[in-house]
Amino acid sequence: MRIAQVAPLWERVPPPAYGGVELVVGLLCDELVRRGHEVTLFASGDSITLANLDSVYPRSFRTDKLVKDYNVYEVLQLSRLYQQADKFDIIHSHVGYPAITYANLVKTPTVHTLHGIFTPDTEKVYIEGRSQPYVSISNAQREPRLGLNYAATVYNGIDIDSHRFYPEHQDPPYLAFLGRISPEKGTHLAIEIAKAAGIPLKMAGKVDVVDVEYFETEIKHHIDGEQIQYLGEANHFEKNALLGGAIATLFSITWREPFGLVMTESMAAGTPVLAKPLGSAPEVVAHGKTGFLCDTIADFVDAIARIKEIDRHECRKHVEQKFSVSSMIDGYEAVYKQLIQDKFSLNGYSQELIDNIIQ
Repeated sequence: MRIAQVAPLWERVPPPAYGGVELVVGLLCDELVRRGHEVTLFASGDSITLANLDSVYPRSFRTDKLVKDYNVYEVLQLSRLYQQADKFDIIHSHVGYPAITYANLVKTPTVHTLHGIFTPDTEKVYIEGRSQPYVSISNAQREPRLGLNYAATVYNGIDIDSHRFYPEHQDPPYLAFLGRISPEKGTHLAIEIAKAAGIPLKMAGKVDVVDVEYFETEIKHHIDGEQIQYLGEANHFEKNALLGGAIATLFSITWREPFGLVMTESMAAGTPVLAKPLGSAPEVVAHGKTGFLCDTIADFVDAIARIKEIDRHECRKHVEQKFSVSSMIDGYEAVYKQLIQDKFSLNGYSQELIDNIIQ
């Protein structure tokens, strides 16, 4: 198949540190190429990929302070893609609602993976494009009231082989927190849990501009380098070591997390996850087997006391069975083939020709 993938321009594909969408897109592109598909990635010019790279800007916006109006380049990116839409059998968008209007103007089907949440404003655009095909990254992410045409739920996958397995946690024991330092990720709750349990907490993650005030007022004064440690942003290997050495990873979210790669990354390293039962968490964490779902601070503290009940090998096995790159690609290939099948069947093409296209 000839497949176009379009990613946000804010981060490189794959990201050097934090960036869930771009990490998934990078894995998706490379594995599709390995499976013999012709893939073109529309992303920032510093992206690293096995696919053909098409870019309207040489660097990710996050690393370039010269860009004052990001929307200009996002429009140029989509315009360039859809002007050559007939070169592709399928277009796969990871940029959210901006692609919906463009997708209505061409014959090549576009499938939209929904990586975020709906807001009162973006809902209006999605409702206008409700008949286009969408992929949710968890069942909890879906909003049935919007009436969107969901083609499938495809869980995000990770490259398990790149995640070292830690059969034992480090001594002295500590808890881990990995993610944006933000109210949604519940960094303040992770600190409260660690203090209540009397166990050190090691935190890593970026502080976005919108979260600077939160960091300065709610987080910074707790950081003492001992009980509460902040390590800044972490690359892949640093993240793996941080998660793998912990007795548990705290996923103390306060919002409906669409997926949460950190949960799968932690379990791949062998470390159980203690999570608020919001959004995707009940779909990702097997309660009592790979971690615990906890409603209150007291629940988290009780779960920490029970952490020895969790087999770290089972954590790794759980990810291998449900959240591998291979599983993710299988899911997306099935979606692509079905959409192409539907398009050409409606236009009277023979099944033999359709089969040749979707090989």
